[in-house]
Amino acid sequence: MLSPIRVIGVDHGLHHTGYGLLVKMNKQISCLAWGTIDTSPRIPFAQRLKQIYHELIEVIGRWTPDVMAVESAIYAQNVRTALLMGHARGAALLAAANSDLEIFEYSPKKIKSAVVGNGAATKEQVRFMITRILNLRETDIPFDASDALAVGICHLNQLQLR
Repeated sequence: MLSPIRVIGVDHGLHHTGYGLLVKMNKQISCLAWGTIDTSPRIPFAQRLKQIYHELIEVIGRWTPDVMAVESAIYAQNVRTALLMGHARGAALLAAANSDLEIFEYSPKKIKSAVVGNGAATKEQVRFMITRILNLRETDIPFDASDALAVGICHLNQLQLR
């Protein structure tokens, strides 16, 4: 029997950062927790990043994952959006690094393929498959959290291939 591995998947965003905690025991993947970190555009930018960082540190401390899986840097058509997303991603990576977690990065296509079997899947398709794979109720989970769980599942599937 293999020892269980815990992963926190993160879908970074300045307005909503999704997270999902999964555990894999033998070949079974189970969801421990999921949620979103929501920041207000009314507070200063740096405070929003601080909130993402501190809330992720709290989640990591509570669930003690072994690793963090995140989406690799993305390219946005809008340069401002790409920069803001990059800052939110940096806050998530810093939370992992300061918690001594190894970080694994996956492309959006790889994540969608791992969960749906189609690298061009929609958010709705990803959420649908996440709820089926993990036996969750679809209406309970926001897209940011289902995307984070998809990143975690992608990582756990990659471990199996190694």
